[in-house]
Amino acid sequence: MLLKVGELAKRSGLTIRTLHHYDEIGLLTPSARADNGYRLYDRSDVARLHQIQALRRFGLSLAEIGAYFAQPNAPLASIVERQIAMLDDQIEHAARLRAHLVQLRDTLLDGQEPELADWLSTLELMTMYDKYFSKDELARLPMYYDSQAMQAQWSELIDEVRALMEAGTPPEAEKPRELAVRWMTMLVRDTNGDPRLFAKLNRMHECEPSMQAHIGISTALRDYVLRAFSETKMLIYEKYLSPDEIRFMRANYGKRAMEWPQLMADVRDAIEAGLAPDSPEGAALARRWLDLFRSYAGDDPETHAKFRTALQNEPGLRAGTLVDDTLVTFVRQAMQHVTPSR
Repeated sequence: MLLKVGELAKRSGLTIRTLHHYDEIGLLTPSARADNGYRLYDRSDVARLHQIQALRRFGLSLAEIGAYFAQPNAPLASIVERQIAMLDDQIEHAARLRAHLVQLRDTLLDGQEPELADWLSTLELMTMYDKYFSKDELARLPMYYDSQAMQAQWSELIDEVRALMEAGTPPEAEKPRELAVRWMTMLVRDTNGDPRLFAKLNRMHECEPSMQAHIGISTALRDYVLRAFSETKMLIYEKYLSPDEIRFMRANYGKRAMEWPQLMADVRDAIEAGLAPDSPEGAALARRWLDLFRSYAGDDPETHAKFRTALQNEPGLRAGTLVDDTLVTFVRQAMQHVTPSR
């Protein structure tokens, strides 16, 4: 039985874009192609996908997974064994959480009044983090292990931003822009400047409505901050772009903005895995980067040159972002080996 890419995406819970990316970097190449060029996956491909997803759950980067598969006779049984161990850890954690809740219930039934809301919220949030981050990642995530020290600072900022939003203040106004830069700068600090942690935090916020309620950041509030933050960049780019160019950028900049953290995370994985910018993986990352960039910059090389000049001259364009010199250097070198498609 052969599965088309759409069927495999639906049954595996992944996106078609993810499967295409796995193919582009040589991690999961379909065994066959239909006459019309569609990718077709067989049983061995599905088994390999299982291994990839299992290794991703263990915290391995895509580059590390590729290196693992490069080993002769990579054992599937050992991967399944590690999955079982990981599930055992999750079951143990759930059992401890249940014991805490039983104790809390018994205390309440005895007529006592502990800090119910605070305790439950803390336990719930801890469980959420455990679902999305490995132990090593949590150890590198200041937002998790130093949460009490940061809570007051975040609460104050969230209240300020929410008040502006509820008062109908446009996100493009000066005060929302100022708070948005503070917001994003704190996020970079509290995710240790690591786009991989940032991307996972985004995913957790998107998938966990109860987390949004607990920390007070609804999707509407998040989008308000992102629009205000984007405006800080637009005002800088206005000095370099023509009215038509900036108009195109304003119309398109936010449409795919949420794709950037994961792309930067994948680039960081590639760098730490020691991949060369001119490798196939580096070229694939460069193509994704160029595709996102062109979505708001257009296709004109002269416009692209204006963006590069702005980035070289304006440190404020990096403020509150996860972009550093190492990441930029890798992407620029990888771009030299990519011919843009039209």
